[in-house]
Amino acid sequence: KPQRILSTLEGMREGVTSVGNHFYPPPSWGLGHTSGLDGLRQTVTAALARPPALTSLLFTGADMDHLVVIEKSFRGLTVYALVTAGVKTNAMRMAKDSGNFYEPGTINILLLTNARLSEQAMSRAIITATEAKSAALTDLDIRSTYSPNYAATGTGTDNLLVVQGEGIGIDGAGGHTKMGELIASAVYDGVHQAIAGQNRITAGRSIFARLEERRIHLASLLPPEPEECAMNRQHLVAAVEDALMQPEYAGFMAGSLAMSDAAQAGLADPRGHESWAKAVAARLAGCTVKPWQERFTESQLPPLVAKALEALVNGICAREKGRAD
Repeated sequence: KPQRILSTLEGMREGVTSVGNHFYPPPSWGLGHTSGLDGLRQTVTAALARPPALTSLLFTGADMDHLVVIEKSFRGLTVYALVTAGVKTNAMRMAKDSGNFYEPGTINILLLTNARLSEQAMSRAIITATEAKSAALTDLDIRSTYSPNYAATGTGTDNLLVVQGEGIGIDGAGGHTKMGELIASAVYDGVHQAIAGQNRITAGRSIFARLEERRIHLASLLPPEPEECAMNRQHLVAAVEDALMQPEYAGFMAGSLAMSDAAQAGLADPRGHESWAKAVAARLAGCTVKPWQERFTESQLPPLVAKALEALVNGICAREKGRAD
């Protein structure tokens, strides 16, 4: 039936009978640059034989084959979140990255509920859903495409569409309300699953994947013949990778990445990490590591990430030197 909807792409609209999330594959992205959003709406609604005045659409570069539908209910309330998400090419850290252009590739969320939401509840639902989306990205450690040393809060083209129902009237959708809880839970689960489908990124991915997402490549950071090391670069990189296959050292690196984020935000004193790094190096080497070589600069890596890699490299080089002696 005709419903009131609130779209971050179109604003508040009345009498809408169809909503949708439309996938534009990468070869067609240029169409939006020439025709604009109005042109895209006209093209798609004509192809679907839907009246533009009664139809509200979102647009995305994420494949609709990976659409996730999540249902959450409590007593007489039901919320559906329909989510698509792509974060590999357009993820951003709000208040850090610059806004320069618009292109597809996004997190799109359609929220539908059986409750009759007031205008204020619909607008508050956008805040609730956005907070849940950002929480999902934080828990997955999604990095900004433009500033990979920073965690992403969304993508540069995220949109959200809220559709009210015809059930009980509700004026609130914040975190203290049951409606807000249902919205947040549905969006959080939907974003997790949609990113897993579109980008194959999950919380259980390897430490190698997380370093790659930060654009940290040990082979390009080390010189061909690392200073005061009995191993050349190729063998040293292989030895570090072998160490990171072990849970103890993978956990050390994962913890160092988390501490690095906290230190950048001013929430942790980086000096507390140094003793941990030297203990890890000593465990790898089988003895205290002296002298301690610093092979990575702050211009290459955040300080704590550099210290973590130095711990692994110093420990392995000291171990090899001990074997040679």
